[in-house]
Amino acid sequence: MTGQDQGRTRGAARSRTALLRAATELFSERGYDRTTIREIGERAGVDAALIARHFGSKALLYVEVLRAEHGPEAPVDLLTEPRLREVAERAERRGPVPLLRVAVQPLSEPGAQDATREALHARLVAPLRARFTREGRDRPGLRADILVASIAGVLLARHSGAFDDLADATVDEVVDVLMEMYGRE
Repeated sequence: MTGQDQGRTRGAARSRTALLRAATELFSERGYDRTTIREIGERAGVDAALIARHFGSKALLYVEVLRAEHGPEAPVDLLTEPRLREVAERAERRGPVPLLRVAVQPLSEPGAQDATREALHARLVAPLRARFTREGRDRPGLRADILVASIAGVLLARHSGAFDDLADATVDEVVDVLMEMYGRE
């Protein structure tokens, strides 16, 4: 590899890291929907077109943000109050993110659909399936799917305008009711 190639590789790595950092900050500050690709590029100090080169799309960048934030460790399942609170607070800050959307409606981009579905299963469904399997529950996969779908629906519905009490409730109130309904810590 020539010195010029090494420089390009280091520059590409720096651009990718800067985009990931900027996306993490902006998704946290503004939410997924209110963050544009252009803003991510501006904050990163690079051409926003590099998002497509390094990540493929905004949705795939979001999935990469999740991976970077949580690392490779297996997440705790949603039937623990701290984990449910973390997911609910993140949904509240970031809005209807691809990870929750894919639970109720396919994404239009096939690559984003596949990656987001994989992240949904790894982060939310698989830990519940494992718990239900350990507990000897009947049809653990179906139980995990239904629980994640219902919680995703609740978190998305908070901002739909269709449910007044749900929209007016605090995240803590929503988590408390969900734990009362589903939790068995």
